[in-house]
Amino acid sequence: MTPLKLSRRQALAAAAAVPLAGAAVRPAAAAADMKGPTMAQVNRFRLGGFEVTTLLAGTRTVPDPQGTFGMNVTPEEFAAVSAAHFLPADAAQFFFTPTVVNTGSELILFDAGLDPEGITGALAAAGYTPDQVDAVVVTHMHGDHIGGIGGGATFPNARYLTGRAEFDHWAGAGNDGFEANIRPIAERFAFLEDGGTVAAGITGMAAPGHTPGHMIYMLESEGRRLAITADTANHYVWSLGHPDWEVRFDMDKAAAAQTRRQVFGMLAAERIPFIGYHMPFPALGFVEARGADGFRYVPASYQFMLEPTEG
Repeated sequence: MTPLKLSRRQALAAAAAVPLAGAAVRPAAAAADMKGPTMAQVNRFRLGGFEVTTLLAGTRTVPDPQGTFGMNVTPEEFAAVSAAHFLPADAAQFFFTPTVVNTGSELILFDAGLDPEGITGALAAAGYTPDQVDAVVVTHMHGDHIGGIGGGATFPNARYLTGRAEFDHWAGAGNDGFEANIRPIAERFAFLEDGGTVAAGITGMAAPGHTPGHMIYMLESEGRRLAITADTANHYVWSLGHPDWEVRFDMDKAAAAQTRRQVFGMLAAERIPFIGYHMPFPALGFVEARGADGFRYVPASYQFMLEPTEG
């Protein structure tokens, strides 16, 4: 019989297939431990000469979303719209997203989240400390926007700005959140009217309805624009997508619907990106008109990772 000859490659393969002497043959190890869900807390990008950072200062699951959104539509319509967007109709995830704008000379915080722990933790994740904040802009005075102010203790070096109509309303309303967080530092506030300036390139715009003095802010730097729309829409489908659906938190529901149509109509027509306080984190995206009925939210992907092109 002719001896069997193996090539070097065949010999190595055969050796690899034979267990080492004395080695125990055992089944594969168990799967790795489950780590639980996670998501980023910070998203940062350039806008011309500005650096903009969105901060996830809190998120929570809330049952019965139609008790908050779509109060004037039937359960059947609410369920159908939800299903069309791959959303359950019996629960929603809420996001709370303050925004930091570094203009190059000032660090400006738009809204302060639910509580001091949430906003300071988010700032730390972004590499900032509360004493670096030069200005806090309050878009409106619902508790999830002012709770982190902590009666002025959270941001020791900041000045504060808000709409005059907003401040005057809550100063006379006897609201616990206002009394705890805003009243103690009332003398540190400067007041804005429609078209008022926070800093060079940052302009306030009246957007009432959600609250009497609710304001949004337009950023512009080196020809690039971005809107901070605060609570103009509280959900990307049930509020932005359907501007006439009533929202429980809107104090003047008709005015809020009109404001949604005006603001998002402008952003869609001019193709201006925006940050929405309650949009899914990182809360940055675009909007396009959807027939005569509403709008469609288009989350940002890599647009802000690219250098702007000329023309």
